Amino acid sequence: MKKESQAQDKKNTKYIFVVGGVMSGVGKGVTTASIGTILQSKGYKVSAIKMDPYINVDAGTMNPVEHGEVFVTEDGDETDQDIGNYERFLNQDIYKENYMTTGRIYQSVIEKERNLEYKGKCVQVVPHIPMEIRERIDKAAKKSGAEIMIIEVGGTVGEYENLLFLEAARVLKLKHPDDVLFVMVSYLPFPHKIGEMKTKPTQHAVRSLNSAGIQPNFIVARSEVAIDEPRREKIAIHCNINPLDVIAAPDADSIYDIPINFEKNGLGDRILEKFKLNKKKNDFKDWTEMVKKTKNVKEEISIGIVGKYFTTGDFSLADSYISVIEALKHAGIYNKVKVKLHWINTSDIEKNGTKSLKSFNGIVVPQGWGSRGSEGKIETIRYCRENKVPYFGLCYGMQMAVIEFARNVCGLKEADSEEINSKTPDPVIHFMPEQAKLIAEKGYGGTIRLGGWPCKLKEGTRLEKAYNKFTSKKTVSERHRHRFEFNNKYRELFESKGLIVSGTSPDNKIVEAVEIKNHPFFIGVQFHPEYISRPLRPHPLFVELVKSCKK
Repeated sequence: MKKESQAQDKKNTKYIFVVGGVMSGVGKGVTTASIGTILQSKGYKVSAIKMDPYINVDAGTMNPVEHGEVFVTEDGDETDQDIGNYERFLNQDIYKENYMTTGRIYQSVIEKERNLEYKGKCVQVVPHIPMEIRERIDKAAKKSGAEIMIIEVGGTVGEYENLLFLEAARVLKLKHPDDVLFVMVSYLPFPHKIGEMKTKPTQHAVRSLNSAGIQPNFIVARSEVAIDEPRREKIAIHCNINPLDVIAAPDADSIYDIPINFEKNGLGDRILEKFKLNKKKNDFKDWTEMVKKTKNVKEEISIGIVGKYFTTGDFSLADSYISVIEALKHAGIYNKVKVKLHWINTSDIEKNGTKSLKSFNGIVVPQGWGSRGSEGKIETIRYCRENKVPYFGLCYGMQMAVIEFARNVCGLKEADSEEINSKTPDPVIHFMPEQAKLIAEKGYGGTIRLGGWPCKLKEGTRLEKAYNKFTSKKTVSERHRHRFEFNNKYRELFESKGLIVSGTSPDNKIVEAVEIKNHPFFIGVQFHPEYISRPLRPHPLFVELVKSCKK
């Protein structure tokens, strides 16, 4: 009977909750993804969930400067940027079931209450909100088929906002004590004037977690340098944890080094040991070979990213474009070249012209919304087109390329997007027809064209040739996040002037990609290829861009 029970337990999904201590931004998402990568290499099917404490139903309406990039899943969910890290590290799609916010949870509970699904009960924050969280965890685990599900709890321990997520985790541990582990990612400051790494903030963070009824099984010690033995022992004693379970996590040159560091620390084996699971295999070769390619690369190229979501107060952040950054890195690894990125604010181009662009081997104009900075992007694109500088426009970057071509090649001097100027006489970029009604009704959240859509490649184009090096498909799936599109009324004029429509929807109605002739690389795409680029599977268009820049 006992053996039968143990065999049954082994079939249960295992859960690892990753929580943050001391401060945000120290790498919970990358830690979650790295643990998943290690456990995958040992033969287990792994997936990951992100719990965001915000009241927003999804990340789509959040300011990218404040929150970071909005990452779009294949099934069209607008999620936190950490979902992108999960996909890149695990080399698999993550779906909407794996993303939840406080707003989404409350919305679901309220809808159930309105539908009498609680059968007249008094619906309360506790237990019904944690119950809803646990149901969603179960649903995600079943859909993904994960043997081990890793769950990142957003925010930092001690905050009021994530208490209900921690309560759901506590109850899951109570009901399945052998199937749940907790990892705390905590920052250990190293004040140079003092000359000693300090553990006290982490001790307090663990006590805050204890007050929620949870004891961490592992502490990932984030710091500038690796934790030493005296500090490791101190954390072990004061935080009631085995010294072997204090995992050193010093600053790394690349996020892709982190799984290798964890493997050296024995984290994966320690997790399997606590779960009473055996290694099915130990195949980390692809990942280590990929990381090895990033080392000792001598050749370097400079690519400018011209955008407007960089600054917050006195600080400059790149999180708004994290998928673009990673996609360029992946392409650099493939082309055996280091990609050095430079951030150019569109307002600087508008004030000072394009002289700051002269030192770059290539330019990317990424996604964006609204009129601010649009003229700076258009001037950037003109510079790239006229000076034969490799150019890649992503979504808004394609739309701005169309406007630049309309004004400076087709002679439509007042051409614009309806998003920028609703009264333009030449709306070469206009509302997608189904979007006009939604805008009139102020239906913004989650109403745009989202998720994976097919793109038919035009034979003989630069676009098709780039994809052909990686796939024989003539129609590919790419992810979208847009409300405006190319206006087909101008298509014949554009093509007569040399703009090639190189990608369309299968019915030929939606322009998905454009390019121009006699240029080293000038492509604009309505979709977001950066969302599906991965270190072990770089995106063909970024590979071709970097190759052109390298030349």
